[in-house]
Amino acid sequence: MSNIADMIESYILRQLASRQDGQVELRRTDIADEISCAPSQISYVLSTRFTQDKGFVVESRRGLGGFIRIVQVPLKDLVYEDMLSKIDETTDMGTVQSMVRYLAQHGMVETREAALMMQTVTGLYHSKTLAVKERVQMLKTMLLTLENFT
Repeated sequence: MSNIADMIESYILRQLASRQDGQVELRRTDIADEISCAPSQISYVLSTRFTQDKGFVVESRRGLGGFIRIVQVPLKDLVYEDMLSKIDETTDMGTVQSMVRYLAQHGMVETREAALMMQTVTGLYHSKTLAVKERVQMLKTMLLTLENFT
């Protein structure tokens, strides 16, 4: 038999799967009644199994009109957001090339796209006329464009 945490996780995932928009609003009391568990067990599952690094955003409001809103965010979006946050004036070429390799290794870009990106990155870092801020802007624009087209 599954443990309570597995049952709570399974219940929430079933609720998410039944929705087209990848988000669901639930009440702790409804889940607790359905599974026969304490609300604190639900909080534990939310904090350990529905985390941002696993592709979820959880908003929780306690009290009389309280609810739990769980949004499943595609992991690709999180990857691009993380990469964008790491690109600034101090980011070196090796770091950006590692990002491109990561995208290729995880099937987020095709080999051909990765090769073009590598050439672009090399050109941006070896340019004698491009200001650092312009390079940062171009790198971020490249990633934003990829994010919007995937």
